Order: sequence, then structure tokens, then C-alpha cells
Amino acid sequence: MSDMEQQPLSLELLPTDPLLLVLSFLDYRDLVSCCYLSRRLNQLSSHDPLWKRHCKKYWLIFEEERTRRNQTWKAIFKSFYIDLGRYIQYYAMLKKAWDDLERYLGQRCPRMIGSLKDSVQEEDLNAVEAQIGCKLPDDYRCSFRIHNGQKLVVPGLMGSMALSNHYRSEDLLDIDTAAGGFQQRLGLKQCLPLTFCIHTGLSQYMALESVEGRNRHEIFYQCPDQMARNPSAIDMFITGTSYLEWFTSYVNKVVTGGYPIIRDQIFRYVHDKECVATTGDITVSVSTSFLPELSSVHPPHYFFTYRIRIEMSKDALPEKACQLDSRYWRITNAKGDVEEVQGPGVVGEFPIISPGHVYEYTSCTTFSTTSGYMEGYYTFHCLYYKDKFFNVTIPRFHMVCPTFKVSTARLETNHNEYAMDEDEDSTDTDDYEDRRRALDMPAPSCH
Repeated sequence: MSDMEQQPLSLELLPTDPLLLVLSFLDYRDLVSCCYLSRRLNQLSSHDPLWKRHCKKYWLIFEEERTRRNQTWKAIFKSFYIDLGRYIQYYAMLKKAWDDLERYLGQRCPRMIGSLKDSVQEEDLNAVEAQIGCKLPDDYRCSFRIHNGQKLVVPGLMGSMALSNHYRSEDLLDIDTAAGGFQQRLGLKQCLPLTFCIHTGLSQYMALESVEGRNRHEIFYQCPDQMARNPSAIDMFITGTSYLEWFTSYVNKVVTGGYPIIRDQIFRYVHDKECVATTGDITVSVSTSFLPELSSVHPPHYFFTYRIRIEMSKDALPEKACQLDSRYWRITNAKGDVEEVQGPGVVGEFPIISPGHVYEYTSCTTFSTTSGYMEGYYTFHCLYYKDKFFNVTIPRFHMVCPTFKVSTARLETNHNEYAMDEDEDSTDTDDYEDRRRALDMPAPSCH
């Protein structure tokens, strides 16, 4: 055998290109570890193009930014890691969410973008932890290293909702304001507010510890138990299991058009693509939203608003123009109880629909069960043939309240103290307004 054949295989003898290819598949942790294995791996692991992928993956740094910084890829990775390394598993997802949100709203709601605050530093977050005596979750801290919430302004970044005599718009609180609202009272013990509405006082809270039946880092709307004698009996509508999931899922709904932009505000209406029905040249579509601030678990009262869009095809003939005369609703709750409602017009109006024309309005309903659905039809008459009437289908649309948790104060109390009335009728709010003069309005135009 030749001397070459007798010589044992050595890392030092392997060609450079195959080794670099192998190293290109390693994560940054393994790439760093290679630096300590041998002199040659140390040299190869410092090959700058290897760090380009990690800068993109973890810090969202691309070629343009590297050129601006005039640094090597490895130097950029190292500087980011020194500053934000504890958040490496969250940073890219949260930075992308913030970038997507700013890009989307910058074109549609530039005033809202102007309310965002600059990032905070590690010492600011550490000071808040010392102030409240609780640790902040890393995904929350990471988000505030990108943006420190927003100013207390209207509209709020975290969505709005408007009815004729009710308005809600939630701001994403900056870290100092959130710390000032940190709760230690029974019912909300060790809960940090994430949002705040200056009109209703409504907040979404994050549980910093697993106490009073909450999971750690769970996010919720508080819902006082109106039937309990104990003021600390607070039920909860759950809106997220962690800050990362809560914030990124909200941003995704905004930037994909899941939430409409109305009058320079984000409205938290959810549209099911199946909630569309076409009758002839007229299409009716529906989106819905749950209002926690007008709902309660005890007593069971779940409040929903729905937004209806009625549109006639632009290709329809001019003589197809028509006017809405009346509505019919069939309302079914989760127990199968059915209520039928008929009435003139919608929200006090009798809109005329012509080719290419859109009419939208907002109304609401309540259920004594956690879910229900509505369906029905509108009756129109033709403007050119006034004796011709026809019905237009309203698609079935479902309304479901979010997951909720019952207060531990109630669970620890004798259930016999409470007499729960679960037979409250569901109601079409057009009729509801006639009786109570509340909560209907024509919807503002969509942008």
C-alpha cells in the first residue's frame, strides 16, 4: 500500500469546499462550537458567508443593511447577539410582525404609525421588573425592544369597534404605563395590562404568574361576575396563550385584510368567506365581532355585532335598481331555540341599490348561550316595476364567544347562592333598537 493509503483520514486533509458546505447547514450554536474543536474548523467557521444566513434568519438583516453598516456578516451577528441574544427565538417573528404592520398601516393609517414609540433598553425593562416584583416574559420584552407600545391616542393600534352609542379603541400600552396599571388586588393578582381604551376603561391583561386559575402569560379581558357577592370574582375571556401568539396572530389578521380599515381605524370584524350569498345581481356578505365589554358570563349574556354589505353587480342592467323594504331574521341559539323577527328597512333606513352601488350597515344581537347563528332575507321592490317584489338571501353566519374561564372565587363558593337565568331571548338588534334606542348605526364607508 502507498504511504497515502496508509495514512489515517484527517480533518486537516479534507478539501475546504466540502467542509464549508457541511458547515453551511449548521445552526449558529454548532458553528460557534466548531471554533473550539480545531484550528482549521476555527478558521473555516469564521468564513463570513456562513454567517449571512444566520443574520437573515435571526435578525432579519439583508444585504442592503449590511452595506449600510459596512460590517462583516459575522460582526453583525455578534453585535446583535450581544444586545438581543436572550430573545433570539422570538426576535425575527416579532420584528417581522412589526415591520409588516408598519408597512401596511403606513399606506392606510399613517397617523396611527406616528403614535408608535421608540424601543426601550434592557435597563428600562429590568427597572419595571424591579418595580412590579415580577418577571416579564421574554417575548413581551423582545417586542418592547422593537417598539415601546404607543401613545394614548385615538385610534388605538389594537383595534376599534363602534356602535351608535358605544365606541372602543384599544391602545398598546408603553412599558411605564403598563407598569403603573399592574394589579395586585384579588381577582387580578399579578396581572399586567397590555392595552387600554380611554373611552371604556377596557384592558386586555397578561397573567405574569399562575394564580387565581390563570395560566402563566395567558392574555384575557376581565369580566366581573355580576351575580357574585365577592368583588374579586372576575371571569375572563381568553384572547391569547402568550404575548408572541397574541400579537403576531393579530398582526396577521390586519395585514392580510382579515380586519377591515374603516375611517383610518382597524375594526376587529371577522369575515368568514363562506358568509356570502348572491341572489340575481345582488350579493350579501357578513362579518361579525364579539364585544367582551358588553358581555358577561354570569349572568350569561353574550353580545355580538355584525356588519352587512349589500352590493349590486356593476354589470347589472339599470332597470335592476331596487329599494330594500323589509328584513326577516331567523335567529337560533346553541340550545336550538329559534326566534323569528320581521321589520321594515334596516337600522331605520330603506336603501336604494343600483348597479355598482354598495350599502353597508352595522347592527348587533345578544345570546344567552355562548354561540348562535342568524340567517334570513331582505325584501326589495324594483324601482322601474314598482309592483315587482323579490327576496334576497342573507347567508347564515355564526357567532361564537371566545374561550372563557370562570373566576376561582365563584368556584370556591356554594353554587346554590346563584340563580342563573339562561332563558334570555336572543334578539335582532334592529328590533332591539326600536325598543331600547341603542346600538345601531349605518356603517362608515370602507377604504
